[in-house]
Amino acid sequence: MAFEELKDNAEYIKGQAKNYADHSVAFYKLKVFKIIMRSSISIMKFTLVAISFLMFMFFGSLGLAFVLSTYLDSYALGFTAVAGLYVLVTLLLFAFKRRLIEGPLLRKCSSLFFNS
Repeated sequence: MAFEELKDNAEYIKGQAKNYADHSVAFYKLKVFKIIMRSSISIMKFTLVAISFLMFMFFGSLGLAFVLSTYLDSYALGFTAVAGLYVLVTLLLFAFKRRLIEGPLLRKCSSLFFNS
């Protein structure tokens, strides 16, 4: 009789352990899906904003180059001035890349991954 009870308890524990494992797997699948979806949505939003910003910069640069060309009486000088402005911005970004790019990007990715 005691062995029968022990066998029943062992079967019950085995069933509960299997149930727990199944639920844990389902939970982690859902958690990974949530992280992947949040990351994908963030990448899509960033891409759309980046494309819009690049379009703005392209047409704004052309407009600025033509405006400077009329003031400087030379298309070459107008477009060179805009190119020089981009070189200056690039050098500033390179000098301050940790503070302006790496830090905020790391914080955003960390919050997406660890707070989900």
